Amino acid sequence: MVDKSPEQLDAVFRALADPTRRAMLRELAARPRTVGELAAPFDISLAGASKHIQMLERAGLIRREVQGRVHTCRLDAQPLHAGMEWIRHYERFWNARLDVLEALLAADEAAKPAAARPARKPRNPRRKP
Repeated sequence: MVDKSPEQLDAVFRALADPTRRAMLRELAARPRTVGELAAPFDISLAGASKHIQMLERAGLIRREVQGRVHTCRLDAQPLHAGMEWIRHYERFWNARLDVLEALLAADEAAKPAAARPARKPRNPRRKP
């Protein structure tokens, strides 16, 4: 498992918990955007958009560049890696459990008498295999 600080991982998941912030990240994956461009698709003020952007910045998911009055945001996907690794750890756990369940179901099916098994549908001879 990735050895990242729990605070950083918490900040990433907290930032990803909101659909507006996830949509902003999706937009930034295509190209850098200004704060106004990020706010435009939503029924929120620039101040509201800025609060979402600040949370994404605290999580390290975006970088903001200021040139005069224009604030341009860019995606920094690196912190997502820690979240992905955390999820992968549990994916392996569930895959192992599902493999055991599949084996148990197959053994149970094999142990049934042939008459108790559901009949297979005959193949359609006109259908190509």
